[in-house]
Amino acid sequence: MKARPVVPRERAARDVEEAVDYLLAEAGTQVALAFIDALERAYAHIGANPASGSARYAHELGLPDARFWRVEGYRYLIFYAEQPDHIDVWRVLHAQRDLPAWMTDLP
Repeated sequence: MKARPVVPRERAARDVEEAVDYLLAEAGTQVALAFIDALERAYAHIGANPASGSARYAHELGLPDARFWRVEGYRYLIFYAEQPDHIDVWRVLHAQRDLPAWMTDLP
């Protein structure tokens, strides 16, 4: 099966910007750049293998199509849903957050 494009929503893009800003301030340029590389690898993975993400929060959020995938080497999770022609990325959140509370503004 051909990989589908991964399309972050505006809120997911802001999440990534906030994560990069935090990592730049707290850990430096190398860590922030490595996070971006790991995020791009994670996006490529879910584009090629969307069903591999965990559906752990799907019931709790009332979103049966919701899945998440961890950014390797970081405590960030990508929340997404598989669509016929793309992967819809809803949020990119740190795993220590109250995830259901941060996901209340989804479809």
